[in-house]
Amino acid sequence: MPDRAPQPVDRQLPTEEARDLITLVRDIAAQEIVPSAAEEEDAGRFPRELFTLLSQSGLLGLPYDSEYGGGDQPYEVYLQVLEELAAARLTVGLGVSVHSLASYALAAYGTKEQQVEHLPAMLGGGMLGAYCLSEPHSGSDAAALRTRAVRDGDDWVITGTKAWITHGGIADFYTVMARTGDEGPRGISAFLVPGDAAGLSAAVPEKKMGMKGSPTAQVHFDGVRVPDARRIGEEGQGFAIALSSLDSGRLGISACAIGVAQAALDAAVTYAAERRQFGKPIADFQGLRFMLADMATQIEAGRALYLAAARLRDAGRPFAKQAAMAKLHCTDTAMRVTTDAVQILGGYGYTADFPAERYMREAKVLQIVEGTNQIQRMVIARHLVGPEER
Repeated sequence: MPDRAPQPVDRQLPTEEARDLITLVRDIAAQEIVPSAAEEEDAGRFPRELFTLLSQSGLLGLPYDSEYGGGDQPYEVYLQVLEELAAARLTVGLGVSVHSLASYALAAYGTKEQQVEHLPAMLGGGMLGAYCLSEPHSGSDAAALRTRAVRDGDDWVITGTKAWITHGGIADFYTVMARTGDEGPRGISAFLVPGDAAGLSAAVPEKKMGMKGSPTAQVHFDGVRVPDARRIGEEGQGFAIALSSLDSGRLGISACAIGVAQAALDAAVTYAAERRQFGKPIADFQGLRFMLADMATQIEAGRALYLAAARLRDAGRPFAKQAAMAKLHCTDTAMRVTTDAVQILGGYGYTADFPAERYMREAKVLQIVEGTNQIQRMVIARHLVGPEER
């Protein structure tokens, strides 16, 4: 029934340029991403050539300054691009978000000389980035990290292991948080480490429930020597840089979550319109119609929440609380919506012949990455009632 087929999201965009950008992204998604997404995810293949295309198309540096190869786009536009990419394939949407996260430290805290030297290649030169904060023993408690950077003349020597690194082993550059001082958050500094640095290696990628095409691996630093010219910000400023990066990164995860949820809703609507039982489409049964209505409402609420946070960011206003709220709500929504999509498809939803089961497996990780949803609740509560007593 064509009249019930899902339609593209009706996006409220600020400029004609932004509308053209969304059209470009939808064309790339339809022609280059969607046709091979299921097969490549099942095979665990990372689409590196696609990221080269995205870079050439200007899609890897959208929220950054055009002086350095960025796209000069506000976050409210960049995030809607992420949503479109994640709806086509989460490995791609999340990969773009992580690359942007890895580029943020240098773009926001680097010196003019550092930005001129490195950002053009990072934002539009085909490079792919990774962000290194978590470690095997310090995930949510990131300030407890043990990877250490020791000063040696004009260089720093980095030793330690980072864990759960998206693009670990394939990235061209790593934004690394390492301890340069005493224990605690004030003893951490940030570094830009080349992917081919001597002493840098990656473990075998993790075997994951979902997002099998996106490599997640431990990254080992065995006496990696980095010039002081690649230190980002002041000594001891690294943890503040990391938290600032994550505020923006959480909005990227929010947009990706809504993209996955939208894809699941579209699959459920299509199936419900075509599947007939008791002589009529199952979309005509009230119980199922109410499920679809709830799914659509949750998605619209999530989209509005992440866009509201993005507009605060674009206006230069505080947005950390709203970013945590968006990450919490949008990723929980993705989990609920994808679970309901599997239910609507019934037995077919549990098979790999339909995409619903992949969306459900992928949604789960979004409740975990860049701060679990339990951490988001802690962040929100601190904004409301202050820090916990020690």
